[in-house]
Amino acid sequence: MSVTPIKREKDAIRKEFSAKRDSIPFEDRALYSEKICNCAKNLVSFRHADIILLYAPIKSEIDVMPLAKAALEQGKKIAFPRCNTEDRTMKFHFISSFDDFEIGAYGIREPKSSLPVYDPENTPGVAVCFVPGIAFDVFGYRLGYGKGYYDKFLNVFRGSTIGFTFNSLITDKLPRGRFDLHCDIMITESGIKQLKIEK
Repeated sequence: MSVTPIKREKDAIRKEFSAKRDSIPFEDRALYSEKICNCAKNLVSFRHADIILLYAPIKSEIDVMPLAKAALEQGKKIAFPRCNTEDRTMKFHFISSFDDFEIGAYGIREPKSSLPVYDPENTPGVAVCFVPGIAFDVFGYRLGYGKGYYDKFLNVFRGSTIGFTFNSLITDKLPRGRFDLHCDIMITESGIKQLKIEK
């Protein structure tokens, strides 16, 4: 199967920015993650949300678990994704404890399949989804790992989307496919980033 020019471009950026993220010292990443989570806690959208959709961090990703802990302490419902590798879709399952995880697809912590599922079209309550990415651009578009899980989910999700990234992982403009969507808000270690609007 031939590789499209946009996929080649995305793969090159993915490789470059993955290496850039990995090169950030662990102590700095931990500090930046703490700042990002603290900023997220103060968002109006977080404070008013009933449901918080998060991700279990891997490798050098931003650690969102303190945000998950804060949401649970505030009585919010939290859910994490579970991947179906056959059709490359994911469903968010609600957890009530960090003991509700198991190692799933790609070696990522996932909620157990027996846990309740969040349905973006029918589950009542205001939901916010915190989205990971290898790179983001100044318009709020993200570049993930290339499997398409988040792209498919976000195309049916109707709540607020908040991208988490480090300052050094923001670029001017990312290549986009027809399913790529931009986040509503982007947060880095410096706080909320003002997204540019395309003319």
